[in-house]
Amino acid sequence: MPKQQSPSNPIDTFRLSLPTPAGDLQAEISVPTSFIPVSDIVPLMRSLGEEALKLEEANVQRAGQTISCQKGCGACCRVMVPVSPPEAFTLKEGVEQLPAPHRDRIRQRLSKVKDALNEAGLLGRLVQLSETRTQLSDADMEPINQAYYAQRLPCVFLEDESCSIYEFRPAACREYLVTSPAKFCQDMTDPAVKPVSVPFRVATVLSLMWAKLTGGPARLIPLPIALDWADRHAEENKAYETGSTLLEMGMEKIWGFLRQRT
Repeated sequence: MPKQQSPSNPIDTFRLSLPTPAGDLQAEISVPTSFIPVSDIVPLMRSLGEEALKLEEANVQRAGQTISCQKGCGACCRVMVPVSPPEAFTLKEGVEQLPAPHRDRIRQRLSKVKDALNEAGLLGRLVQLSETRTQLSDADMEPINQAYYAQRLPCVFLEDESCSIYEFRPAACREYLVTSPAKFCQDMTDPAVKPVSVPFRVATVLSLMWAKLTGGPARLIPLPIALDWADRHAEENKAYETGSTLLEMGMEKIWGFLRQRT
């Protein structure tokens, strides 16, 4: 991963070559040489994830399959979306920049969803999940994932069955594509639902980075409480490392995922 530095511009430029299962991902990216909050690296990591997913999509199409997902199909927007801590901060920043009427609609929907979760006995469990110091496995998460999905609560950012924050939606939402007929997505637990393979999970990469920087667990925060979590932990979104160091840290985690798939 050779790099170049411009004397007049405090950035490092990296030329990346990632051998994913679907093909080689080539990219040239620039990051600040200064210390930055880890949330500043989120757009770059999401971009890498999207480029890797495009290679998977191309493989799917070459195999004669079609991506079923279309605008206005919000069936998958009822699952519990996991958000990494850095993404929670960028989500909060993005929502704060929305026009006031849009923010108000989100707040109203969020209040209703929290009431429904509280009534179902899930809200406290989600908050506890977001604050635990214990490293949880996928198996640990599965019961609450199922309990959440059983409520069939639409995402608070969903409007007319389309994402109203599409430009800064979480990585987990970007990564979920299916080749099975859309009708099967009415029950996301149906084995007939066929997701497209994902080379690496960006939210997990960012969560692992956060764990290394803060010394805590690699936590993933349920989307309905991500804004509250970001408020409570605002002081933690500080400049831990240089942009170059954060990128290298992220690439180390991505390589780990890719080695598991080869």
